[in-house]
Amino acid sequence: MTGPVKAKVDVRRPVVVLAVAAVLSLGSTALPPLYGTDSVAVTTADAGTKAPPGKQGECNTIKDSLRPVGSLPPPGAMPSGSTMAKIQERGRLIAGVDQGKYLLGYRNPQTGQLEGADIDIVRMIAAAILGDPDKVQYVVRDVADRALLLEQGQVDVVVNTFSATCDRQRTVEFSTGYYNATQRLLVPAKSGVEGIEQLAGKKVCTSIGSTTEVVLRKPEHAVDVVTLAGIPHCMVALQQGKVDAVSSDDGILAGMAAQDPQTKVVGRPLANAYYGVGMQPGQPDLVRFVNQLLERDRANGSLAASARKWLGAQLNPVPPIPQATYRD
Repeated sequence: MTGPVKAKVDVRRPVVVLAVAAVLSLGSTALPPLYGTDSVAVTTADAGTKAPPGKQGECNTIKDSLRPVGSLPPPGAMPSGSTMAKIQERGRLIAGVDQGKYLLGYRNPQTGQLEGADIDIVRMIAAAILGDPDKVQYVVRDVADRALLLEQGQVDVVVNTFSATCDRQRTVEFSTGYYNATQRLLVPAKSGVEGIEQLAGKKVCTSIGSTTEVVLRKPEHAVDVVTLAGIPHCMVALQQGKVDAVSSDDGILAGMAAQDPQTKVVGRPLANAYYGVGMQPGQPDLVRFVNQLLERDRANGSLAASARKWLGAQLNPVPPIPQATYRD
């Protein structure tokens, strides 16, 4: 299995995040460099309904995903000519992931293997197509490069805390949601900060090109937004006293707080989004196939069990698995 270089993630010591951030730029398969970020839009937690269509060229409506059709083929027996058959013939699934989000996508220092709730989804897809969850080539990139990996055809799927937005849907087709994430804050435990209202004029760090950046830049929050390549980099900045808080999804922040007990997750939800599997728009058969797998695992409890396994100790309660909605 091809993958990034090993990165130690010692959950016992806060300084682990320094090591993780240092290796992120080193760990990836041999691919040409990617540049730029994907522009995003976001649905805030109190929005309630989807926005109506805007003027031509604007993007403010998030599409539902594609409905599964037929029955699931057995592993190793994908329909002839399908995208899944091409993956089967190749002998491995190529997945864009992260290795620096503890509990979601990280490298276990004892085994050297990638683990987490997102990695469970990748392994589920590989097992369904190839009959072996280990037949995966992992491609590690910063979150800002997730859409570009798909646009350039360098991966089959992206499973990296990837939420559907209407702007992203110009170039990415998303599965139905497999996790309901809320945007919150991570602060030093002794800071006294309990919400964003106490951070006016203060530095709050998040990933460049993420939906959290869009929310933080809203005038009502009045914070000084700092953007770095990934949340582990923001965590390092927080530990070094260069920023006052980190903002991201609750699952990501829970992993950071689990590594560094001198921090805590605080604040009301600033926004919410469903994580989905990102795929190429020209491969609707793969989208429908993945949605069928997610339907199966919603019904048998596997999705909920994975979320509880990885996040249950830090998030009480763990958010319920989103129900599927389709546009066709």
